[in-house]
Amino acid sequence: MKLGAKELRTKSPTLEEFGKIKKNPVYIILDNVLDTYNIGAIFRLADAVAAKKVILCGESEVPPHTRIKKASINTTEWVTWEYAETAVLAIKNLKLEIGNLTVVAIEQSPKSVAYDEFDYQFPLVLVVGHESDGVSNEVLKIADAIVEIPMWGVNKSLNVMVSLGIVLFKAMEKSR
Repeated sequence: MKLGAKELRTKSPTLEEFGKIKKNPVYIILDNVLDTYNIGAIFRLADAVAAKKVILCGESEVPPHTRIKKASINTTEWVTWEYAETAVLAIKNLKLEIGNLTVVAIEQSPKSVAYDEFDYQFPLVLVVGHESDGVSNEVLKIADAIVEIPMWGVNKSLNVMVSLGIVLFKAMEKSR
């Protein structure tokens, strides 16, 4: 189905429509993600899977921001989000609020496991990091797991939003 800009930029759901959406126990943390188009696209991903919350951390820009709004196709209007000073603080706050949860960093690391071999448990926190520096070492130390997407070509990494999308939809397979 081909959709134009007008069809993509839907109006905000009514309170009744929003109330019918069952939120999935998924929390997405952006650890110093700087590219505003990545941030906006991550809001679209969060909406696509009905994630409970997006948490923007550190130097990540926050809505309202023109480029975030454009890339998100207005999903920033109804996806629940908040800002935390650091991703570590965001994780600690979620643990206090929710209790038992699984924190998974998406990062290349000697300690990582293949994203498609990990047993995702809910409630689930997925952490993505800075486009060049990755997920902070502080987060990697407290994560329950680090998952990695294999790279078979010349390029050594994928865009942060693409990586999140791959892992997020793999994790969601378990909830269906």
